[in-house]
Amino acid sequence: MRLLVFLIICQCAIHSVKTHSASNPNVILLMADDLGIGDLGCYGNTTLRTPNIDKLAEEGVTLTQHIAASPLCTPSRAAFLTGRYPIRSGMAAFSRVGVFLFSASSGGLPSEEITFSKLLKQRGYATALIGKWHLGMNCESSNDFCHHPLSHGFDYFYGLTVTNFRDCKPGQGSVFLKGVQKTLVIPVQIAGITLVSLAIVQYVGLLKVPFQALGYCLIITAISLAVLIFFFYHFRHLNCFLMRDHQVIQQPLSYENLTQRLTKEAVQFIGRNTDAPFLLVLSYLHVHTALYASENFRGKSKHGLYGDAVEEMDWSVGQILDVLEKYNLTDKTLVYFTSDQGAHVEEISSSGEVHGGYNGIYKGGKSMNWEGGIRVPGLLRWPGVVQAGAYIDEPTSNMDIFPTIVKLAKAQLPSDRIIDGHDLMPLLQGKVTRSKHEFLFHYCNAYLNAVRWHPGNSESVWKVFFFTPNFSPEDSNGCYDSHVCFCHGGFITQHDPPLLFDLSRDPEEKVPLTPETESRFYEVLRVILLAVDNHTRSLHAAPDQLSWDNLLWKPWLQLCCSSLFQSCYCDYDSEESLLEMHSG
Repeated sequence: MRLLVFLIICQCAIHSVKTHSASNPNVILLMADDLGIGDLGCYGNTTLRTPNIDKLAEEGVTLTQHIAASPLCTPSRAAFLTGRYPIRSGMAAFSRVGVFLFSASSGGLPSEEITFSKLLKQRGYATALIGKWHLGMNCESSNDFCHHPLSHGFDYFYGLTVTNFRDCKPGQGSVFLKGVQKTLVIPVQIAGITLVSLAIVQYVGLLKVPFQALGYCLIITAISLAVLIFFFYHFRHLNCFLMRDHQVIQQPLSYENLTQRLTKEAVQFIGRNTDAPFLLVLSYLHVHTALYASENFRGKSKHGLYGDAVEEMDWSVGQILDVLEKYNLTDKTLVYFTSDQGAHVEEISSSGEVHGGYNGIYKGGKSMNWEGGIRVPGLLRWPGVVQAGAYIDEPTSNMDIFPTIVKLAKAQLPSDRIIDGHDLMPLLQGKVTRSKHEFLFHYCNAYLNAVRWHPGNSESVWKVFFFTPNFSPEDSNGCYDSHVCFCHGGFITQHDPPLLFDLSRDPEEKVPLTPETESRFYEVLRVILLAVDNHTRSLHAAPDQLSWDNLLWKPWLQLCCSSLFQSCYCDYDSEESLLEMHSG
């Protein structure tokens, strides 16, 4: 009898532990920047050391067909936070530029969008974003912070509002220089020739041009050039800065021990919230250029500075896992690791060193909807709740994180809008074997580029391309002449009929199928075009957050921790670190 009572008590205790761990878990979302799926040991890399990230795979689920909603930072991150294709929120560009470039742009994630951080905060979660944001900051003034992380459900922010550029690190070259030169040379030449021609015509008496008009033209041209020269000369100070909440604490950004600082902030946030549920988004600057690594990691990998950066990021992941263990939070925490898109294959340093990652067998990379640009790492660990050491080859999306964690926090999914992601828990727990994503739509900026179809009664994963980027050089694996591939005009080739691949047989997208090689060619196209029609009808016009007007630098939105005349300089972050050292 006593034994029976003891067993019942034990069963109740075990049941209560499972119930506790399976409701309101802590959530840690780790996002790399421009990391290739082939850069990690758990996805087949044998030369880079990533033991901590690999541990997530060993103790959790590895998604082998995990798809970023966009092959570019800004739209991919918007989709990740909202669970919706970026075209729905106006975060997909109709212009050539598909991401925010300046801190003082007016575009950003609209306040009407519902992020998972907003919903978890409403459920009592402590929420923090540490690292890269890249979804805008201000709308109309330099302190309205309408697009800032704190306006989208995060209690705490420590990081960059834009991104890590080559221009942010002296000696690493410029992302903009080539583009600016190409864009400005012709207009400047035209303006110069026009002014000289008007002066000559005036001088010889063929035409009377008021000197006042010539003077105004000259002044306007000179001011425009002066503003451009000032902006790009001071680019690093104006756009590369570190914030804590709404305050700029380091301008320009210092790369010294930067990953250690981000990691320390994450560890401290966890330490402050051991007794209540928390959401931590740790959005690494690694491995976007400019590449950097601290002294402990520099020169230690087999793949130059890029490899050093990957291995330093892996160290940081290990620190996060260790602090969970320290506070006995491992079994109460869902940990997710991914990248915002594939590796940037065109990244070559001025000295010729490869600064982009490895996308494994997959074609293309960042800015492209070839698999190398959108198939990203997807690792999820939650001991005792999700399967350990499992591999899932079903199509999943970074948009799926939204409904997954919202449901785990027992929050209500929005009913007034379409959520494109699906709850991953049934797949992760082995309750189902098929993904709910029958179709996935792959956008190049705001243009529907490709569609993936995984029929419910088949192992095939069909993928059609309506257009593809023109590689330069032609026999390469990217757009090296322009640094990234673009989405329209002379940068692409349209396909009619569309290119068709079966990724289950040809994951490298080497040989397009034809009516002669695939008997179901026209039937597959018919089904996909019908899905496109249904999807297109579900879209509603949203203000274009990446229009030229929203992208351009606006001086009145510029944050400056000192003054423009002092080159916007401050370093409160280092001062705080020194104070901590002395007080310790």
